[in-house]
Amino acid sequence: MTEASEPCPPKARVLLWADLSYSDMEEIDKAESIPDIERVLCRTLRIELPEPRLGILLELYTNIVMFCREQHFNREQTSVLLSIVNNVHQLNTETPLNNMDQCFTYCSELLLCHSVRRPPFSISLFSLEEVNQIIKYLINTYMRHYVLYKYIFTPQMHLDLSLSYTGMPEDTAIEEQASKECVTDAEKETEKEAAEANEQETASLEILTTDTETPNQDPPSKATLRSIVEKEVKEEVMRLTTQLEKRLQESSDQLNTALTALETSIQSKK
Repeated sequence: MTEASEPCPPKARVLLWADLSYSDMEEIDKAESIPDIERVLCRTLRIELPEPRLGILLELYTNIVMFCREQHFNREQTSVLLSIVNNVHQLNTETPLNNMDQCFTYCSELLLCHSVRRPPFSISLFSLEEVNQIIKYLINTYMRHYVLYKYIFTPQMHLDLSLSYTGMPEDTAIEEQASKECVTDAEKETEKEAAEANEQETASLEILTTDTETPNQDPPSKATLRSIVEKEVKEEVMRLTTQLEKRLQESSDQLNTALTALETSIQSKK
């Protein structure tokens, strides 16, 4: 059984031309319609996903291209921003656990690597104002819908539950023991009534058949135990479901609080 674990964020590095080359950006610049942009992005980023995941991911990247055009970013800046979002998205979908803080920290570190001239560790590609605009955009788009992206693109976890009854004999052993007792009773019955008439033999066979079917029925104690266990399991599943819903609500509240605090911090810096 696979256990869910929170991955360690990779080290921030320069992503210039990491996913999209200069020729790829030329094709994106020439694309005028949304379908043309999606077609180029799907080919250059090698996106092979079924619907609706494909459409959602292409919409995310297409909106980033449109944002870069509104901000008048050059080809290098657009390529880097697409790679940053791609890396953050991969970190988000590596685990079903909540790693929003890690994703935002990793995103900030990647932006820092492309806003300070310190070769070979970082390059000066974005200005401070451009970094603020990018952070504000990502907060209002990807990070605000962080939980939805995780739910859609992260493999779902399933619980396998098996029960074993301590001290209860196996069904096969019960049936074998009942069959042996039945055969022994039949032999004794046949020896005692060998001299009787055919009608009495037929009646004894009917009694034997009835005795044979009776031991196969579940003992009352086993049926009672099964009922108790099913009731306890049902109550435990309901309790776990309630706890999960409560934790999801708390995570959503924490996300909204963090986003509000980040927006306030950005506005105060201006």
